[in-house]
Amino acid sequence: MPLYLNLISPSIMIIKKIFLSACCFFVLLSTAHAQSITRLNSSKIAVSALDKKIRSLMQAANVQGLAVTIFNSNQPVYKKAFGYKRIDTKDTIRTNTNFYGASLSKAVFAVLVMKLVEEGKLDLDKPLETYLEKPIYQYKPTKKWHDDYSALQADSQYKKITARMCLAHTTGFPNWRWFEPDQKLRTKHAPGTKYAYSGEGMVYLQVVLEHMFGKPLEEMMKQYIFKPLGMKMSSYTWQPAFENDYCFGHQFNGKLYEKDKDNDARAASTLETTLDDYSLFTKAVLNNTVLKSSTTKQMFTPQIRLRSIQQFGPLSVRDSSLNDAIDLSYGLGWVLLRSPFGTGTFKEGHGDGFQHYSIIFPQAGTGIIIMSNSDNAESIFKELLETAIGDIYTPWYWENYIPFNQQRN
Repeated sequence: MPLYLNLISPSIMIIKKIFLSACCFFVLLSTAHAQSITRLNSSKIAVSALDKKIRSLMQAANVQGLAVTIFNSNQPVYKKAFGYKRIDTKDTIRTNTNFYGASLSKAVFAVLVMKLVEEGKLDLDKPLETYLEKPIYQYKPTKKWHDDYSALQADSQYKKITARMCLAHTTGFPNWRWFEPDQKLRTKHAPGTKYAYSGEGMVYLQVVLEHMFGKPLEEMMKQYIFKPLGMKMSSYTWQPAFENDYCFGHQFNGKLYEKDKDNDARAASTLETTLDDYSLFTKAVLNNTVLKSSTTKQMFTPQIRLRSIQQFGPLSVRDSSLNDAIDLSYGLGWVLLRSPFGTGTFKEGHGDGFQHYSIIFPQAGTGIIIMSNSDNAESIFKELLETAIGDIYTPWYWENYIPFNQQRN
């Protein structure tokens, strides 16, 4: 090679590296200054405007803490935490701060169940009792209360319950046995005939699976969900790793709830997680990386129409046509609605001091996760959903997400 080429080549390489570095810098700079979120209707909102709106809503409704992830094109494009994990110390929430997940537990459990169905280990329509060596009420309880089925000995209807019924909330079981006058579990109507939200139904399926496979729920979750998805800070029982960074729930007046750390693992209600981890889970569902697309489609297929005025309370037993326009239905572990942008599939979480909501529109690749440690949070969900992703389809009245500026004192 001529001498002048040997001298020029290193210079060219240095210039090339400088040029590439500069390009990367300007791309990052441009992204930081031009970042926006695309809503369902293709309109956009700047990240800075959304940040400002969230802070304004939190202040107006006295919401102590909030964490939000938004998805565009099946990928998280916005993930931020606001406010405090406990208001008295002003310790701030981060995206990896632990939240009590409440009924978000059910959506994660539903994916586990559908994975077992996909692998041929479980039939959605086979009565669960037939998987067991003996009637469920003959197994000796090993937990505080949730695996005690002795009361079912006098109930012949429960033997018809299938996994599909458990995921679609048509088992006939009450939400929880302690709502019954004698606090004993029983079927209140024939399984498979009507919708009635039931944590007991989910837990019954969990206990059957534990007997079938000889593994506790936590082990199955680690095997099929947590480890494959990299959800390192999620569990259905309290873990020592959560002690360094977790949220306290706040009452309506801002006072703290005592943190409950002493729960047996229950599929319906005891998930402890973070915004980071639940975002990994939601991304996997959107991208069919944990389930085949055909299995996800099955999970998001309507099982029973929902016609009640509200999901809970006195209006839950009164039917109306309020949600006919969105064909409100229950799928398998998730609630479904129809929109111009395809099916919207959502799951709520509600417990003392913790209020969560997640909805995804798989055909549009759009979604949002909202997690909060405040009893006031649901009062900002309607406006936040509309502002952030243009979701005007969530049945906020059915969910009792009454906006703070519409509530009666």
